Amino acid sequence: MKNLSIVLICVCTLMIHSCEKIKDNETYLNLDKVSGFVQKGPYLNGTLMTISELTDDLTPTGKNFTSQILDNIGTFEIKNVNLTSQYVELKANGFYFNEVTNLNSSAQLTLFALSDLSNKSSLNVNILSNLEKNRVDYLVSNGTTFSAAKNQAQTEILSIFEISKEGIPESELLDILKSGDDNAILLAVSVILQGYLSVSELSELLANISTDIREDGQLNSQTLGSILINNAKKIKLEEVRSNLESRCKDIGLNTAIPNFEKYVNQFIENTNFEFTGFIEYPETGKHGINILDKEKINYATGTYSMKAILPEGISLKVKISGKNWFFPALHDNTGWEYSDWNDIDSSRIFTATKTGDIDFEILLESYQDSTWHNKTNIFVYENEDLVPTWSKEITVN
Repeated sequence: MKNLSIVLICVCTLMIHSCEKIKDNETYLNLDKVSGFVQKGPYLNGTLMTISELTDDLTPTGKNFTSQILDNIGTFEIKNVNLTSQYVELKANGFYFNEVTNLNSSAQLTLFALSDLSNKSSLNVNILSNLEKNRVDYLVSNGTTFSAAKNQAQTEILSIFEISKEGIPESELLDILKSGDDNAILLAVSVILQGYLSVSELSELLANISTDIREDGQLNSQTLGSILINNAKKIKLEEVRSNLESRCKDIGLNTAIPNFEKYVNQFIENTNFEFTGFIEYPETGKHGINILDKEKINYATGTYSMKAILPEGISLKVKISGKNWFFPALHDNTGWEYSDWNDIDSSRIFTATKTGDIDFEILLESYQDSTWHNKTNIFVYENEDLVPTWSKEITVN
């Protein structure tokens, strides 16, 4: 009887070990494929994609699945994804179409997404999913469920952009190249963040915002906030729409770009972040005192500069009207181009052709003939304004 008991104990012990082994090798999720899109603008063919399995507390398990984007729409597909956890991190690193400049990016940008694959196998990596990552990590590490953390992080991030809307799907279900109000929100945020920034500048901005909002969900840095409003105000929305529509046509995608413009304008109208992307008009230039110095109105006969310092994305036109000014015939690479002479009001219009430091030599004369007068009017049009942004009348003595 004693020997029988020992045998039964051994059998049970073997059965327990066998069950544990089966449990250890159990596949919680067996997905034929995980697919979707990577978008800033659309990522380009060849971009590297990685799906990494995470534990319940979002720690990597070490199990990874890799693939590449299949086309210039940003499509990816990873087959036979077998997981013991429903939580994953998606990572994409590659070049993308810049919807603001209408060019492919000059460098690679890395974007992330966190997702629960228990109820989906199609998902996207985008600017919102990337911004959420650090905040979701922090919330989950402090006891918030994954679902609640995702919802809270998305709500907090959208509030930075003055967007409050119920029922928006998870960030990884949004698509900038599809119609619908929710997709318009993603595109608006993506455009505001991009602005006229280089890839390195955009990458730094995304990292800094992610760090800033990690613990409290609020963007506390006014410097970062100013970058956002500066970007939003400089963007030419009609060009962004045209760029995306042309891009979709080129890659054979028949779609309607959502109404993202209303959310960009909503941000501009409601944000408390301070716009700092003003054109600078220094007191002097390489040719002398600057005739665009807003404070100076009295000048003597002589040589002067017409100088401005333009931030990226800013446009500028200057109209000079009067009979006591002229300029040398030859000007090379000044950053200005000028119109033909207008006899009606004795004027020319100068248009900035580049950003940064632009300068032009202007000569002022004083006449004693009563048919001439020594008043000259300067009208400045910033950012495509139809009426002068500012103007002044100068006197030449």
